[in-house]
Amino acid sequence: QLQLVESGGGLVQPGGSLRLSCAVSGVTLENYAIGWFRQTPEKAREGVSCVQIGAGSAWYADSVKGRFTIFRDSAKDVIYLQMNSLKPEDTAVYYCGAGIPTERGNPRTALFGSWGPGTQVTVSS
Repeated sequence: QLQLVESGGGLVQPGGSLRLSCAVSGVTLENYAIGWFRQTPEKAREGVSCVQIGAGSAWYADSVKGRFTIFRDSAKDVIYLQMNSLKPEDTAVYYCGAGIPTERGNPRTALFGSWGPGTQVTVSS
């Protein structure tokens, strides 16, 4: 059974870095797209970045391009989100999601339906 567990959130000052981890179990990772999403009380859940494991293709929201990097530890079924140059507007609960790809090479079109419990990221001085 598919399970996703996030870790690595916390409090960081503006300009700082955090690395989030998403441990995936119960499925063959190459058959899925894995994405990072975030949500605040004021906004609906939004996509931050996602990767289609079998195709090696990634997508980033414009707001995080050049600052965030999604990558996999090839020895483990763990997907990371490296977040650099963090801004107060990056504050949110970050969720890891798993989706069924619908278009090879385009992870953003995956059908995401499984979620981890989330991890809080707070960027504040």
